[in-house]
Amino acid sequence: MLGISSLAKKVFGTPNDRRVKATLPLVEKINALEPEFEKLTDDGLKDKTAALAERAKAGESLDALLPEAFANCREAARRALGLRAFDTQLLGGIFLHQGNIAEMKTGEGKTLVATFPAYLNALTGKGVHIVTVNDYLAKRDAEWMGKVYAQLGMTTGVVYPQQPQAEKREAYKADVTYATNNELGFDYLRDNMKAQLSEMMQRGHNFAIVDEVDSILIDEARTPLIISGPAQDRSQLYKEVDAFIPRLSDEHYELDEKARNVTFTDEGNEALEEMLLAEGLLPEGQSLYDPQSTTLVHHVNQAIKAHRLFMRDQHYIVRDGQVVLIDEFTGRMMAGRRLSDGLHQAIEAKEGVAIQPENTTLASVTFQNYFRLYNKLAGMTGTAATEAEEFMEIYRLGVVEVPTNRPVARADEHDQVYRTAREKFEGIVDEIKVAHAKGQPILVGTTSIEKSDMLSQLLQKEGVPHNVLNAREHEREAHIIAEAGKPNAVTIATNMAGRGTDIQLGGNTDMKVMQALEADPEADPEAIRAAAEAETRADKETVLAAGGLFVLGTERHESRRIDNQLRGRSGRQGDPGRSVFFLSLEDDLMRIFNSANLDNMLGKLGMKEGEAIVHPWVNKSLERAQAKVEARNFDIRKQLLKFDDVMNDQRKAIFGQRLEIMEAEDVAEITRDMRHQVIEDLVATAMPPRAYADQWKTEELQEQVKTILGLDLPVVEKAAEEGIDDVEIREWLETESDKLIAEKEAAFGEETFRDLRKQVLLQTIDAKWRDHLLQLEHLRAVVGFRGYAQRDPLNEYKTEGFQLFGALLESLRAEVTQKLCAVRPMTEDEQKAMLAQVMEQRRRLAAAGGAQTPTTPGAAAAAAPAMAGAAAGAGAAAAGEARPGFDPDDRATWGDPGRNDPCPCGSGQKFKHCHGKF
Repeated sequence: MLGISSLAKKVFGTPNDRRVKATLPLVEKINALEPEFEKLTDDGLKDKTAALAERAKAGESLDALLPEAFANCREAARRALGLRAFDTQLLGGIFLHQGNIAEMKTGEGKTLVATFPAYLNALTGKGVHIVTVNDYLAKRDAEWMGKVYAQLGMTTGVVYPQQPQAEKREAYKADVTYATNNELGFDYLRDNMKAQLSEMMQRGHNFAIVDEVDSILIDEARTPLIISGPAQDRSQLYKEVDAFIPRLSDEHYELDEKARNVTFTDEGNEALEEMLLAEGLLPEGQSLYDPQSTTLVHHVNQAIKAHRLFMRDQHYIVRDGQVVLIDEFTGRMMAGRRLSDGLHQAIEAKEGVAIQPENTTLASVTFQNYFRLYNKLAGMTGTAATEAEEFMEIYRLGVVEVPTNRPVARADEHDQVYRTAREKFEGIVDEIKVAHAKGQPILVGTTSIEKSDMLSQLLQKEGVPHNVLNAREHEREAHIIAEAGKPNAVTIATNMAGRGTDIQLGGNTDMKVMQALEADPEADPEAIRAAAEAETRADKETVLAAGGLFVLGTERHESRRIDNQLRGRSGRQGDPGRSVFFLSLEDDLMRIFNSANLDNMLGKLGMKEGEAIVHPWVNKSLERAQAKVEARNFDIRKQLLKFDDVMNDQRKAIFGQRLEIMEAEDVAEITRDMRHQVIEDLVATAMPPRAYADQWKTEELQEQVKTILGLDLPVVEKAAEEGIDDVEIREWLETESDKLIAEKEAAFGEETFRDLRKQVLLQTIDAKWRDHLLQLEHLRAVVGFRGYAQRDPLNEYKTEGFQLFGALLESLRAEVTQKLCAVRPMTEDEQKAMLAQVMEQRRRLAAAGGAQTPTTPGAAAAAAPAMAGAAAGAGAAAAGEARPGFDPDDRATWGDPGRNDPCPCGSGQKFKHCHGKF
């Protein structure tokens, strides 16, 4: 008997059915245009693209252009690839254009589907990104589908790691760009560390189509992208903090050896605060509990752990002036391994050895927040429905199930459950031997490399030939999967192997032709293709007679979606097939997440040695367990995202400000406003409103004006004048500082000082942002403990994160002002001295045969034209000849060096430490 909801669906249809039905008239409209577009010449297709682009730029909506654009794209694909898109592929393309996830079964041609919305949205001239799961697929799809875009008069680019900068910039300029999610995210972070607009790669985030969207936006979204670099040298702070620890007594901390943790008591915090204030490490009036103290508290916590939890010759030894960790299980030294988060440095400080630098986060972003930058986002996959709630809540993406071109003929059998893993694997081997004997191709899905290797050994003992695919080599992956549909083929693969490549029954004709031509380059391609097609047809008939592709899962995954991906490898385009999962009570999912009810149920059903239980109840019980795990994982990702959203708002503000600065011709107004705000704050602190003149701290103000503004002014005498107030003092200081900056501008030259202002501003923002990220990391690490005090950690993180960001902006204004007020042109003698240092370094390098050598602080500064006391680079490539025609005063002669490339002046410095400094 049907339930009420089932009955309603039968009468009215599901929301998905109604949506598909409502879109069919649009498909019919595209089909009606087909005869008209078939008559166009090749140039006519390109002319149509130009006409559609003009209409889009004139303001006509893309929805209005859709029927003609899709008809043009379909005809281009037919001519370029010999593929005429099915109506279901057009449906998928329409849903992608509307900003949805199109769930399309394996073999339905998602790669071609993406060309339709990509072409339509590229007509705006703003570019489209198509995102794939690996570099091989990005290159393959760009080359394959690039023929369609070329037929339409559009350009295609592909982005990959270690790509030459000029080539990558061109790839991003293309109408359609293929790339992996990792490279897109890293390029976004790199772009926001660049000093000039001309160095940036990406040109905005218009529209992205994410292939295998569930893998990229859910599975890989757990780990953020991080660009790290050497941290600021804090060795002195480690040493200073370490000196306090021996002065603490037992009542100052609580030691929990079982949990390997140590925490300060209230008395300990008070004692520490007094010591830190006395030594000047904690500023007057600042408490250890203030947000600005986060980094200091972190150092103190690591120092107490180093002293109380890590014992010399037990947890580590000191050898050759280095702290080497000892493996607690084997007792062996773990050379090269270091404790993270500053703990190793704290132990080095305790032992009095050289403190090695930490790595620090220079920039980071989560995939969730990167992909939410796009004005419009869409995705494709064979399995998204089980995560529809997460896609909607996190990305505002709806999931639409697109009907298959032909009905699915695959038989999905009930799970077979054994008592032990041994019995299960024996059953799997027997099942593989039966299918193999009748010529049926088999794809065996495993959950890990270890288990796939173990099953391979069992098959070797039984003499069953097979391929093992552990997803280590993308190119080999495509070859094996392409051949996995041949008669008798046995392929063992991990769950993600083969995504993006189809298993075709009888094998892949193109792959056979390619392999034959590689073996005999002189052979006739036409004859080889004819032979390969005949062989594939015969093999396909054999496979169809054997029942199609057999998918055998050796374990259920935590997510139903991944099980469905494995199942979906069989039954493409209406082909027959079957799928089954073999389980045991010792499997992780069954053991950890399933209820005791399943054990009781299996006991009632009866279970003998080597025998499997097959029952719909088992499937239902497993699905409930998987749904619980999916919900738990979703909650974890959602919580992580809430914390990252706090940083994301700040990141967007900083990155947006950087972009405005780079786009501005001159940032004089920004730096002047900063300087005036600093003066206003200084005056307000020293001469508070409604305070009497004898309460003013004019001596302190005079000292700060000298330190920050570089002005030696008689502030005390000025403030003592009859009738003067804080407003007049502020205006006087503003006028004097404006005069100072005007003098500096005249001394440097207007253009040089304009560049200098911009670079000082950008470099200071970057340095402050790096420090801020470190503080947020430390805050995130400790804020969870606030839950014990009945305070919401997320709200605490938001509040303190906002306070830290306010402090960042305040210190940014002061530092930019101080640098610009202190900067001065080099004297002739200073320039000569620095030039001599560079020449001496070159001479030594030449004598040493051009080997790499670290630079001295002076050598790095030599290449910075006009700024006294410029900071040194940490290391540089060997000095060499200057770029031909290089003129230090003409940027046009410098070429287009990357920030980390050798400077074109030949100094041997990295560009960013040399002429790129400005």
